Amino acid sequence: MNKFVVISIFFILNFSCKNKGAKTIEKTKFQEIAHVDYVLNKPVETIKGVLVLFGGYPKKAEDIKREFPIINKAKVHNIAVLYMNYNRTIWLTIQEQQDLSAQLQKIFTENKLPTNNIFIGGFSSGGNVALLISDFLAEQKSKLNPQGVFIVDSPVDLVALYETAEKNIIRNISEPAVLESAWILETFNKAFGSPDQAISKYEASAIFTSRTNNRHNIKHLAETKIRLYTEPDTLWWKTNKGAEYDEMNAFYIKKLSESLKDSGFKSVEYISTENKGYRSNGERHPHSWAIVDKAGLVNWMLDK
Repeated sequence: MNKFVVISIFFILNFSCKNKGAKTIEKTKFQEIAHVDYVLNKPVETIKGVLVLFGGYPKKAEDIKREFPIINKAKVHNIAVLYMNYNRTIWLTIQEQQDLSAQLQKIFTENKLPTNNIFIGGFSSGGNVALLISDFLAEQKSKLNPQGVFIVDSPVDLVALYETAEKNIIRNISEPAVLESAWILETFNKAFGSPDQAISKYEASAIFTSRTNNRHNIKHLAETKIRLYTEPDTLWWKTNKGAEYDEMNAFYIKKLSESLKDSGFKSVEYISTENKGYRSNGERHPHSWAIVDKAGLVNWMLDK
């Protein structure tokens, strides 16, 4: 039985000619390829770029498509969008980096995707994956070396995440927060131990350790375009989660931005938004894909 399904879809794009009041009709043919490891939307003919997306823990390709409806913007510019089902990790071991790199190589080869204009991004833990795999590809001088990478409100500092989890359990504001925090502490203690006793193990896996200003794991991205999206709505987090600013992802993302710029990274953008964070069901939540301006992201890919 074939393990993936190919669906060809024809899209008609209408462009208005303002000066003459006429319309020019351009036909663009796209395929949707649904595979156990990913969903790919790609132009059948000319592909001007590839956008690789990772969801948060434990979201799948369909969740990304729903929460981040960028496909129509991508189609206008003949950009392929690869939604990954790689979704159950907050950091990557060396073996996982090697395996994910091989998986991406296979996807690009089998689907005849170009390698000259690749951008990789992710939401929440998926942003951590995006940065780490991008660094690995850059270090290996892979054909898939991305031109740009972006994160969306990601927990870049694992030590900070551990410490916030401890506070969440003490506060006991909501059962979901307590359960998630208990899982974080159990997982991190098993993998690394306590930060106070084994901070080097956190430094070896995290994007950023603000306590020691360590960003070793993305050092190969100094020449790569980087965007760091976040929505630091302190009132929302305080009201709904009891969290202070220095317990938010936004706090450490800003610190990471400053650290990268100070260390000579050439193209780092810290993008802070206001009242953009909403889930697809209308729920207000600053920790959402929606904080990314989709047209702006596509223009960034195309250097516009």
